[in-house]
Amino acid sequence: MANEIKKVVLAYSGGLDTSIILKWLQETYNCEVVTFTADLGQGEELEPARKKAEMFGIKDIRIEDLREEFVRDFVFPMFRANAVYEGVYLLGTSIARPLISKRLIEIAQETGADAIAHGATGKGNDQVRFELTANALDPSIKVIAPWREWDLRSRTALLNYAEKHQIPIAKDKRGEAPFSVDANLLHTSSEGMVLEDPAVPFPDYVPQRTVDPEKAPDTPETITIGFEKGDAVSINGEKLSPATLLTKLNELGGKHGIGRLDLVENRFVGMKSRGLYETPGGTILLVAHRGIESITLDRGEAHLKDELMPKYAELIYNGFWYSPEREMLQALIDKSQQFVTGEVTVKLYKGSANVVARTSPHSLYSEDLVTFEEGAVAYDHKDAEGFIRLNGLRLKTWAARNAKARG
Repeated sequence: MANEIKKVVLAYSGGLDTSIILKWLQETYNCEVVTFTADLGQGEELEPARKKAEMFGIKDIRIEDLREEFVRDFVFPMFRANAVYEGVYLLGTSIARPLISKRLIEIAQETGADAIAHGATGKGNDQVRFELTANALDPSIKVIAPWREWDLRSRTALLNYAEKHQIPIAKDKRGEAPFSVDANLLHTSSEGMVLEDPAVPFPDYVPQRTVDPEKAPDTPETITIGFEKGDAVSINGEKLSPATLLTKLNELGGKHGIGRLDLVENRFVGMKSRGLYETPGGTILLVAHRGIESITLDRGEAHLKDELMPKYAELIYNGFWYSPEREMLQALIDKSQQFVTGEVTVKLYKGSANVVARTSPHSLYSEDLVTFEEGAVAYDHKDAEGFIRLNGLRLKTWAARNAKARG
């Protein structure tokens, strides 16, 4: 296959692994490499990646700010579903991969590249996510996964390869890294090394975005988030773009120690992994979104969404963002959001985000119906008798059958 590849688009961070991959592609495939670095709000300076790519003789270097697209077209649609994997994980890494993969494919098509390449290992979920997206968007594109091809099986081997080819190694890379970090505007995930034993609490130095809840401010902070058709559009009355709004929520959540998750999850490839995830803004957003839905969704809508959500979340986790079933579910979810408009007030305090008020021009909540006082809306308490009798009919029949069987 090496002789067939003339040009490759590489998902490039500028870190040690992808720098080694860049050189390895040049050596193994004797091909032109286009580097693509996505700014998804990871909070790192990306220009060093450009300089490093130039050092390798790369002529076509792409660094793109995708933060608004990321939040608008990927994070927000996912949050309309209140998606959480295995009940707790807000899918911060999972939802970033389809966008990166989409741009890899688009750049490959723009430049006439034969293949794309990624730095995901053969043990993780990301290899699946990158490649399933490629299958869905351009079935003809070849995908190169160096970790499944090369013989560099250890950290020592990587460092030796880097030294041999004069690839710069950051000083903190010389010893064993205490853990691996992946970040974007939605979350930060820390995995490996000091986090590998799930019986050992994570060290205090691991969290990247959130203060220790015990050291968070002693005074609660209350904010109001505005929604239009299921998407957050404002904080405290100030209209904000999707990425700007999530950035602000991250600042608020991080300050109050909100959104930490120490999780052992089930990877799609069949193993369990432990990581520390921090999703400060996303945690607030989820709480607020469920708050506005509580007064704007009919019971049937709300319960059906909750039934479908685990399937939707699993599809994203497993790499099926671009799939017919995810698109079908998205159409249903988006339909449910047509009246999810209004404002939610959330109190932030020492690791918690709690809804304290919610209002909507489309609210289904009726004080007249639920009041303990005499309501203006006609509701006859006697109607409940027939309702209960009909619902209890099958239970009476069931109980009678069981009593007869016992003799």
